[in-house]
Amino acid sequence: MAATKHAQLIKQDSKEYLVTALLQLLKHNDLNQITVSQVVKKAGVSRMAFYRNFDTLDDLLISYFEPLITAQFDEVKEKSSKEDKLSKVGEFFVRYADVLKLSIDRGFEYIIQNIFDDNMLEFYEGLKLPVEITATQHKYWVSFMSAGVYSIWRVWLINGEVESLSSMHDLIAKFQNSTMSSLVN
Repeated sequence: MAATKHAQLIKQDSKEYLVTALLQLLKHNDLNQITVSQVVKKAGVSRMAFYRNFDTLDDLLISYFEPLITAQFDEVKEKSSKEDKLSKVGEFFVRYADVLKLSIDRGFEYIIQNIFDDNMLEFYEGLKLPVEITATQHKYWVSFMSAGVYSIWRVWLINGEVESLSSMHDLIAKFQNSTMSSLVN
């Protein structure tokens, strides 16, 4: 039993070393320029340690970002009012602004966006919507809003976060309400 626990600790340490190494390499290189060999060398672990845990560098990034982003969305879901929920989403973008900008600059934004999108879809699926909305309308509205929210926050970050969080929340809420209203009418 102790050997198994020890092996699990070593595996977890290897994962952390690999993530740290990859994030350090991403500060100066695009993702598509980085190799597994570079990551394992920088991490001080074997290629076997990498492939025991991951198939690709994308998998390594997903293993790091998915729990962070999902935890933030879990906080969002716990809030009762729409304003509190939007505020928490805004806090997510402020908290991860540097990482999101790095992901855009270094070619791994699609990983962040996919994880964000999965969580947004789950978030919007959980909202109580008017009964007049068909299942098809609901499905596409959720997809539309998820993509739109990400895009709005992305532009806000790229443009230097000029507008206040409050004005961003208001804008998203207006888009959310007006698109839903147009479906109902």
